Amino acid sequence: MSKRQSAKYKLDRRLGENVWGRPKSPVNRREYGPGQHGQRRKGKLSDFGLQLRAKQKLKGHYGDISEKQFRKTYDEASRRKGDTNENLIGLLESRLDALVYRAKFVPTIFAARQFVNHGHILVNGRRVNIPSYRCKAGDVIEVKEKSKQLAIVLEATQLSERDVPDYVDADHNKMVAKFVRVPALSDVPYAVHMEPNLVVEFYSR
Repeated sequence: MSKRQSAKYKLDRRLGENVWGRPKSPVNRREYGPGQHGQRRKGKLSDFGLQLRAKQKLKGHYGDISEKQFRKTYDEASRRKGDTNENLIGLLESRLDALVYRAKFVPTIFAARQFVNHGHILVNGRRVNIPSYRCKAGDVIEVKEKSKQLAIVLEATQLSERDVPDYVDADHNKMVAKFVRVPALSDVPYAVHMEPNLVVEFYSR
């Protein structure tokens, strides 16, 4: 598992966007970037700068996946038939930690990664503790019986800041979710505008 080295909300401030749509985000209070030069007017970004920013934003949204892992996901998306942009989003949304987050079993993507890593999740009745585990349509994801009453789980299901998307069928009484189908980009409830086409351009240079 890759370990996060920096404070998660630094990404929000650096990009000037509330990447996860959370009320706690510092962007809600200070829309300018961090540091002593944060309030300077920014120059126009080059094409490379726009592509890099799109990659950082998408990578950051999924818990700041390591560059190696993100590149592997892109390579897999480009090998598959069809639109690479849609394939990339489909693969990222098929990650177990992303589905635990989308099902609202935990409040943040970072909590989802830790939750999976600590062995609280079953996939089709078997314990899986790899956050990057790729789920298939039809897989049933369940919170382990002993973990269903954890405060973090009970609080997350009550959060009003986001809804469960329609490609995840979640039952919060039983703490079970079914991955109904692999979503398209337009199905994913991102809090900010994502541009996977720029990420594809970045890697295919």
